[in-house]
Amino acid sequence: MKALSLRILLPIAALLCISGSNPAHAQAPLEPAQMSSRTAFYLAWRGVSGPEARKANSLAALWDDADFAPVRSAIASNLIGSPAEKSPKEKLTAEEIQEYAALLENSFTLGYLSEPARRTVSNGGGAPDSKPAWNGMFFVYDRSGKEELLSRAVLRLRAVGKEAPLLSQVTIGGVQVLKVQGKSSVTYWAEHGKYAVSAGERSVMEEILGRLDGKVSGTASLAQSAAYREAQANLGSGLLEFFLRIPDLENLATDSKAGNFQVRPLLDAARLDAVHSLSGHITFEGAKTHVQAAILGDAAPGTPFDIWATGQSSPASLSFVPVDAVSYTSGQLNFPGIYDTVKRVARAAFPQVQQGNADLLDTLAQTRLGMPVADALGLLTGEFASMQTSASMDSTKQVYFFGIRKKPEALKLMRTVFSDQITSERNEGDVAFLKISLGGKQGIAGVAQWNFFNLAVTQDMILGANRIETLREVLSNRAHASTVAGLATVPQFQARRAKFPENLNGLSYFDFQKVDWQALKDRWIEEAKKSPVAKTVNASKDAVPSTAPDWLAQIDPQVFARHLHYSSSVSWKDSKGIHWDQWVE
Repeated sequence: MKALSLRILLPIAALLCISGSNPAHAQAPLEPAQMSSRTAFYLAWRGVSGPEARKANSLAALWDDADFAPVRSAIASNLIGSPAEKSPKEKLTAEEIQEYAALLENSFTLGYLSEPARRTVSNGGGAPDSKPAWNGMFFVYDRSGKEELLSRAVLRLRAVGKEAPLLSQVTIGGVQVLKVQGKSSVTYWAEHGKYAVSAGERSVMEEILGRLDGKVSGTASLAQSAAYREAQANLGSGLLEFFLRIPDLENLATDSKAGNFQVRPLLDAARLDAVHSLSGHITFEGAKTHVQAAILGDAAPGTPFDIWATGQSSPASLSFVPVDAVSYTSGQLNFPGIYDTVKRVARAAFPQVQQGNADLLDTLAQTRLGMPVADALGLLTGEFASMQTSASMDSTKQVYFFGIRKKPEALKLMRTVFSDQITSERNEGDVAFLKISLGGKQGIAGVAQWNFFNLAVTQDMILGANRIETLREVLSNRAHASTVAGLATVPQFQARRAKFPENLNGLSYFDFQKVDWQALKDRWIEEAKKSPVAKTVNASKDAVPSTAPDWLAQIDPQVFARHLHYSSSVSWKDSKGIHWDQWVE
């Protein structure tokens, strides 16, 4: 039954993507060359080659470590455990979770087939179309060696169901199929050869069964589609792979009206037709785990790809990051491009005679900012970044960066935006320090100010932190850059950076070896004790309050130090789209 895939197999699949269990097969039941050309989405789980690959890979070895058991149990409980409001009969026990997890040792394919033809919104008489919503989901599972376990899982689901569905046998494509009729849905289920197949539409079931049997091998496949061929360099390998094709605009919305509102003009204005697909895969490459993804299409100006900046060779914020930083993340958006897109869509939302409404919104924003919106956005470079220098991940050591141009104008804009939230401002050399209250405002009688945040404004950057001492330390390091080594000088950082294009719009680095895992655990537990809920807990002296998760109290933090070393990722934009690449070891 399809309920099996959604209520048991899919949550466990999330576990398996983390754990990388040893599968029985190196291929998914349905590969793109076997899929219908109408396939709009698929996720294929292929698995790793064997226990040696798991032992060599840092993430898989972490998952398998006996000291990681408390985290494994917590993740399994959250992903698979039944909601609290369900009866004990409906909940999965720990033993059942462990038993059903073995189902995911085999490969599977989850996908969605779009409708063969677009359904109209209304019939000839103007009455709404009475046809039920299309459900093109399908699930194919290789049940080799798991036949008995799969049957027990199906029986278990039937036993705990709140309402008994209407079951009947039908023949589809020459195969005996179980039709499961519920109040609001129909599911088709078959155990055909070595496969278990589920679908939400009869025609989809027939399509999938035919392709598994090779009866439609000569017809067009997803692998022949333009969107798939464009993304193929990012597909075809890995223990996990996914592909989402963005539908044509005519399949996203019709020209019909909802009152005076038309959907199609908004989609045209947003140029969604320029986005073709989202795809990616995860592979184990020795000790490293490699994650690659991309949004592909025509990345010309005036398309949704304007969200991302073209990038730069080195983020301005990188010059502030010391060599001993634990983590650093930088990204760059194209604010003018985003603003232009919003304006186009806003204009398309109004009829021609009401175009002034879009201009009115712009005028209101200008009044609030004290300058035209385009000018305000022009003061921002689009760069935003953060770094952490504390081995225990102390939030007071977290620093945020926002790139700016024209410091005087940027300060003027900040005074306008934050207005009565600014509690103090002073200049020290060429740096302006501002203290902002995130709770309460000046001039409001009887309202105190609290939750203060500190900003330091330089010629090209706004720095933010909870404590002003943290900002002073960062500024001091940059002032002595000639004698204080920065993260950019670390050989390992340089080696990873050299593998990617010159201009990047995203960059991150995390050195797990610099984390004091015991101190991090102690700090998390201490913060949990200080929380308002924890203060009301009548716990013994040595007990961890209920606000701290059980796994945190039980975990040996050194398990992370044994297996995790570094993580680095980048993103970049080119004429084909936006790309992400990450390594974890």
